[in-house]
Amino acid sequence: MLKVLLLFVILIVGIVLGPLMSGHQGYVLIQTDEHNITTSITGLVIIFLLLQFLLIFIGWCYRRLKRTGTSTHSWIFGGYKRNRARSQTKRALLKLAEGDFRQAERLMARNADHAELPVVNYLLAAEAAQRRGDYFQTNQYIAQAAEVADKDQLPVDISRVRVQLAQGDIHAARKGVDKLLDHAPRHPEVLRLAEQAYSLSGAYQSLIDILPSMLKVNLHSEDGIFKLRQQAYSGLMNQVMAEKGSAGLKIWWKDQSRKIRHDIVLQVVMAEHLMECNDHETAQQIILDGLKQQYDERLLLLIPHLKTTDPTAIKKALSHLLKQHGATPLLNSTLGQVALRHGEWAHAESAFRAALAQRPDAHDYAWLADALDRLQKHEEATQTRKKGFMLTLKRDSDVEE
Repeated sequence: MLKVLLLFVILIVGIVLGPLMSGHQGYVLIQTDEHNITTSITGLVIIFLLLQFLLIFIGWCYRRLKRTGTSTHSWIFGGYKRNRARSQTKRALLKLAEGDFRQAERLMARNADHAELPVVNYLLAAEAAQRRGDYFQTNQYIAQAAEVADKDQLPVDISRVRVQLAQGDIHAARKGVDKLLDHAPRHPEVLRLAEQAYSLSGAYQSLIDILPSMLKVNLHSEDGIFKLRQQAYSGLMNQVMAEKGSAGLKIWWKDQSRKIRHDIVLQVVMAEHLMECNDHETAQQIILDGLKQQYDERLLLLIPHLKTTDPTAIKKALSHLLKQHGATPLLNSTLGQVALRHGEWAHAESAFRAALAQRPDAHDYAWLADALDRLQKHEEATQTRKKGFMLTLKRDSDVEE
């Protein structure tokens, strides 16, 4: 187009200047064997310009015809393939909804390269293949999706990790999740896959690290996140206990934040782990410290399982709780169990009687009977056991009904 404009400018300049130079046009002679052609310089320039314009016009017509031919070919053949791919994709989606995964896979993969979004077709074909258990073909489709996805690899990587989790390839899935979190740290599906991969691989610290992001994107409710955090910390305790025993567990617990160390559920789990390691003194300290901070029956239930030679601190703590919260059935029962463990039969009897006066309990009846036997009250002990047995039968019959 620029060339044509330039030629017209030259032509106009020639038309304007031509008359002015009419007396000075010069003379041009073109001589051949048989002819002599004479013209002026102005005429020669005009003929040259017209010839150039004619050549440009012929070139434009050629390119136009070539482009029209290519478009026609693409419209005839490419358009047909696109329409067929679109139709097959619609049918495949219906088959996928019906659960006919083999047919859905076949339709999705056929002419996928001519679909509107080839990467989507390949990924849906991979899902269908996975549903029918063909993991080799699933990986093939994911590889093809990666080829056509160009720079937008996130959907492909998410599908790959999802397949790895389904195949049980947990370590590969965890590696894939780590890469996904680098590129999309708050993507809901990435976080959901990370939760699965970290939980299954025992990467509890990594799971704890992504909990704030999971809360921000509302992946779970606050209660759900709280429970997940407790499970993760419990898993960490198991790992530390298995690797370093009670000594390592105590160091790990000391290094945790105040918020973690004051969590009642984690205090209970920590005490249970320490008792499992036969470190009852540290477990007792955690339980009593927890009860000073907040009265919670979950901690109270652990006290009878403590194996300590000096029950003084426990009795003192229980007496303090009695003054603060009153003589609850559980407090009386706990006092009775502690007294029973240390051979204080009379104290055990009075505590269990106080607990049973507040509510009947089969376990308390059994423990009271043991204390009565130790006090040589065998007949009363027999009657007490009978009451506990009848209570158990009644409870079982109520459950069956």
